[in-house]
Order: sequence, then structure tokens, then C-alpha cells
Amino acid sequence: MSEPWSLMVRLPDPGSATTTHHLEPDEAERAMIARTLGLKSLPSLTADLTVRPWMDGVEITGAFRAIVGQICAVSLDPFEQALAGGIDLRAVPAGSPQAPDAEGGEIDFDPEAPDPPDVLEASSVDLAHYVVEHLALEIDPF
Repeated sequence: MSEPWSLMVRLPDPGSATTTHHLEPDEAERAMIARTLGLKSLPSLTADLTVRPWMDGVEITGAFRAIVGQICAVSLDPFEQALAGGIDLRAVPAGSPQAPDAEGGEIDFDPEAPDPPDVLEASSVDLAHYVVEHLALEIDPF
């Protein structure tokens, strides 16, 4: 399935400048995101992200704000809810020495440690994908 909204950014070279990005999907893109996430509507969605080089990949930090339209599971009445969340992640290209070991074996799990970096399939990262992913995690399914 294709992404409902996309904003591809090439992985920065080590030592390159930090960049900032303001993301705001248009009405048609918000409608596609709403359908993908099972929402009645998505009246607004904005995100401000900072992208900086990290090892041989990228670190993405920032925040998003949204208003989601849902249907109440009890009364079946429509309602809107404001959501906000933070984004703090790292991503590396496939084959990176920083990529998590996918060969199996024991995994040390520390709930206080940062998540391992995501492994990208290409030399670019889709910022919009991460915004939609983090939005989906904030939506109350009930």
C-alpha cells in the first residue's frame, strides 16, 4: 500500500548542517491519512521537525499537532479531539554498523535506553511517514 502522504529527504552527509522542516498536508492528503488511520476526519495536522546527521544516518526530533475526528464507540456520535506528540528517533541506511542485529541471538532490553535506529531501505527518509506513524500511536482507539 502506498503512503497517504510523503516528504522524502536525503540522508545528510556526516558533518552537514542541521535542517528544519515544517510539514502540513493539504486537504486531500489529510483525507487519505484519515482513511488510512480509520478516522472520520483529520481537520488539521502540522509538524515541525529537525533533521541532523547522526553516525551514518539521521536523527529526527520535533513535534506534531493534530485535530482528529472520530466516532464515539459508545454513543456513535462524532467528536473531535486535539492531539500532540513528540518525535525523537534515529534512522540508518541498510548495512550500517549502527543497524540493530537482525541475525537473532540474545537481545538486551533496557526500557530506559533509546530505541535502536530504524533501518532505511534507501538513502532517503520519509519525514511524513514518521509523523503519521506517531499520530497513529496517539489516537485513542475507543
